[in-house]
Amino acid sequence: MVRIVPVGLGELKVSQDPQEVLIAYGLGSCVAVCIHDPMTGVAGMLHVLLPEANGAAPTSPARFADTGVPLLLAEASKRGAVRGRLVVKIVGGAAVLALPGAAPALQVGERNIQAVRAALARERLPLAAEDTGGTVGRTVQLFVRDGRVLVRTIGQGERAL
Repeated sequence: MVRIVPVGLGELKVSQDPQEVLIAYGLGSCVAVCIHDPMTGVAGMLHVLLPEANGAAPTSPARFADTGVPLLLAEASKRGAVRGRLVVKIVGGAAVLALPGAAPALQVGERNIQAVRAALARERLPLAAEDTGGTVGRTVQLFVRDGRVLVRTIGQGERAL
Protein backbone atom coordinates (compact mmCIF):
# COMPACT_ATOMS: atom_id res chain seq x y z
CA MET A 1 0.00 0.00 0.00
CA VAL A 2 1.41 3.37 -1.05
CA ARG A 3 1.87 6.01 1.65
CA ILE A 4 2.00 9.67 0.64
CA VAL A 5 4.55 11.68 2.67
CA PRO A 6 4.12 15.44 2.18
CA VAL A 7 7.27 17.58 2.18
CA GLY A 8 6.18 21.06 3.23
CA LEU A 9 7.80 24.45 2.75
CA GLY A 10 11.32 24.44 4.11
CA GLU A 11 11.23 20.76 5.02
CA LEU A 12 13.18 17.71 4.01
CA LYS A 13 12.28 14.05 4.22
CA VAL A 14 14.47 11.00 3.70
CA SER A 15 13.07 7.48 3.38
CA GLN A 16 14.09 3.96 2.57
CA ASP A 17 10.52 2.62 2.69
CA PRO A 18 9.57 1.39 -0.80
CA GLN A 19 5.89 2.00 -0.02
CA GLU A 20 6.40 5.75 0.43
CA VAL A 21 6.03 8.53 -2.10
CA LEU A 22 7.52 11.88 -1.12
CA ILE A 23 5.49 14.77 -2.51
CA ALA A 24 5.79 18.55 -2.62
CA TYR A 25 2.52 20.21 -3.54
CA GLY A 26 2.12 23.44 -5.47
CA LEU A 27 5.73 24.47 -6.02
CA GLY A 28 5.79 28.04 -7.26
CA SER A 29 9.11 29.81 -6.83
CA CYS A 30 10.25 27.02 -4.46
CA VAL A 31 12.56 24.27 -5.72
CA ALA A 32 12.33 20.60 -4.80
CA VAL A 33 15.62 18.71 -4.75
CA CYS A 34 15.04 14.96 -5.25
CA ILE A 35 17.79 12.42 -4.60
CA HIS A 36 17.87 8.63 -4.91
CA ASP A 37 20.55 6.01 -4.36
CA PRO A 38 19.52 3.04 -6.54
CA MET A 39 21.73 0.58 -4.61
CA THR A 40 20.43 1.28 -1.08
CA GLY A 41 16.95 2.52 -2.02
CA VAL A 42 17.45 5.70 0.02
CA ALA A 43 15.49 8.65 -1.37
CA GLY A 44 15.10 12.19 -0.15
CA MET A 45 13.39 15.44 -1.00
CA LEU A 46 14.21 18.99 0.05
CA HIS A 47 11.64 21.79 -0.39
CA VAL A 48 13.75 24.96 -0.79
CA LEU A 49 11.95 28.21 -0.01
CA LEU A 50 14.78 30.76 -0.41
CA PRO A 51 18.26 30.78 -1.97
CA GLU A 52 20.48 31.50 1.02
CA ALA A 53 20.57 31.89 4.77
CA ASN A 54 22.90 34.89 4.38
CA GLY A 55 25.43 33.56 6.86
CA ALA A 56 22.97 33.35 9.73
CA ALA A 57 22.56 30.06 11.57
CA PRO A 58 18.98 29.39 10.52
CA THR A 59 16.55 27.67 12.86
CA SER A 60 15.18 25.87 9.79
CA PRO A 61 18.19 25.16 7.55
CA ALA A 62 16.05 23.17 5.08
CA ARG A 63 14.39 26.43 4.03
CA PHE A 64 17.51 27.58 2.20
CA ALA A 65 19.39 26.08 -0.75
CA ASP A 66 22.85 26.77 0.69
CA THR A 67 22.14 25.07 4.03
CA GLY A 68 19.42 22.62 2.96
CA VAL A 69 21.33 20.74 0.26
CA PRO A 70 24.19 19.71 2.59
CA LEU A 71 21.64 18.77 5.26
CA LEU A 72 19.71 16.58 2.79
CA LEU A 73 22.93 14.83 1.79
CA ALA A 74 23.95 14.29 5.42
CA GLU A 75 20.55 12.78 6.30
CA ALA A 76 20.66 10.48 3.26
CA SER A 77 24.23 9.43 4.13
CA LYS A 78 23.11 8.48 7.66
CA ARG A 79 20.76 5.98 6.01
CA GLY A 80 23.47 4.49 3.83
CA ALA A 81 23.23 6.56 0.65
CA VAL A 82 26.53 7.03 -1.20
CA ARG A 83 27.05 10.42 -2.85
CA GLY A 84 28.73 8.95 -5.91
CA ARG A 85 25.61 6.92 -6.71
CA LEU A 86 23.00 9.61 -6.11
CA VAL A 87 20.64 10.48 -8.93
CA VAL A 88 19.69 14.14 -8.48
CA LYS A 89 16.69 15.89 -10.04
CA ILE A 90 15.28 19.34 -9.36
CA VAL A 91 11.83 20.77 -9.98
CA GLY A 92 10.26 24.21 -9.56
CA GLY A 93 11.56 27.76 -9.49
CA ALA A 94 8.71 29.26 -11.47
CA ALA A 95 8.18 33.00 -11.84
CA VAL A 96 4.58 32.78 -10.66
CA LEU A 97 4.43 36.53 -10.03
CA ALA A 98 6.29 37.47 -13.19
CA LEU A 99 6.61 41.22 -13.50
CA PRO A 100 8.20 42.65 -16.64
CA GLY A 101 11.45 44.39 -15.71
CA ALA A 102 11.35 43.16 -12.11
CA ALA A 103 14.52 43.65 -10.11
CA PRO A 104 16.66 40.51 -9.82
CA ALA A 105 16.00 40.42 -6.06
CA LEU A 106 12.31 39.85 -6.82
CA GLN A 107 13.01 36.92 -9.16
CA VAL A 108 12.94 34.40 -6.32
CA GLY A 109 12.27 31.36 -8.53
CA GLU A 110 15.31 31.96 -10.73
CA ARG A 111 17.47 32.78 -7.70
CA ASN A 112 16.36 29.52 -6.06
CA ILE A 113 17.25 27.52 -9.18
CA GLN A 114 20.71 29.11 -9.36
CA ALA A 115 21.33 28.63 -5.63
CA VAL A 116 20.35 24.95 -5.78
CA ARG A 117 22.59 24.38 -8.80
CA ALA A 118 25.47 26.12 -6.99
CA ALA A 119 24.94 24.08 -3.82
CA LEU A 120 24.92 20.85 -5.84
CA ALA A 121 28.07 21.94 -7.69
CA ARG A 122 29.84 22.61 -4.37
CA GLU A 123 28.92 19.04 -3.38
CA ARG A 124 30.15 17.79 -6.80
CA LEU A 125 26.76 16.30 -7.64
CA PRO A 126 25.64 16.43 -11.27
CA LEU A 127 22.00 16.94 -12.19
CA ALA A 128 20.39 13.98 -13.93
CA ALA A 129 17.29 15.99 -14.91
CA GLU A 130 15.34 19.12 -14.13
CA ASP A 131 12.02 20.77 -14.79
CA THR A 132 12.53 24.37 -13.71
CA GLY A 133 11.56 27.93 -14.51
CA GLY A 134 8.54 29.00 -16.47
CA THR A 135 5.53 30.75 -15.01
CA VAL A 136 3.31 27.93 -13.71
CA GLY A 137 3.33 25.90 -10.52
CA ARG A 138 4.13 22.22 -10.20
CA THR A 139 3.60 19.30 -7.88
CA VAL A 140 6.39 16.73 -7.69
CA GLN A 141 6.33 13.12 -6.50
CA LEU A 142 9.42 11.02 -5.69
CA PHE A 143 8.78 7.27 -5.54
CA VAL A 144 11.15 5.80 -2.94
CA ARG A 145 10.88 2.31 -4.47
CA ASP A 146 12.68 3.21 -7.69
CA GLY A 147 13.56 6.92 -7.62
CA ARG A 148 11.00 7.76 -10.27
CA VAL A 149 10.03 11.46 -10.30
CA LEU A 150 6.66 12.58 -11.63
CA VAL A 151 5.91 16.25 -12.23
CA ARG A 152 2.37 17.57 -12.58
CA THR A 153 2.30 21.05 -14.10
CA ILE A 154 -0.79 23.23 -13.91
CA GLY A 155 -2.58 23.04 -17.25
CA GLN A 156 0.06 20.78 -18.81
CA GLY A 157 -0.57 17.38 -17.28
CA GLU A 158 1.92 14.95 -15.75
CA ARG A 159 5.26 13.69 -17.00
CA ALA A 160 8.13 11.57 -15.77
CA LEU A 161 11.41 13.37 -15.24
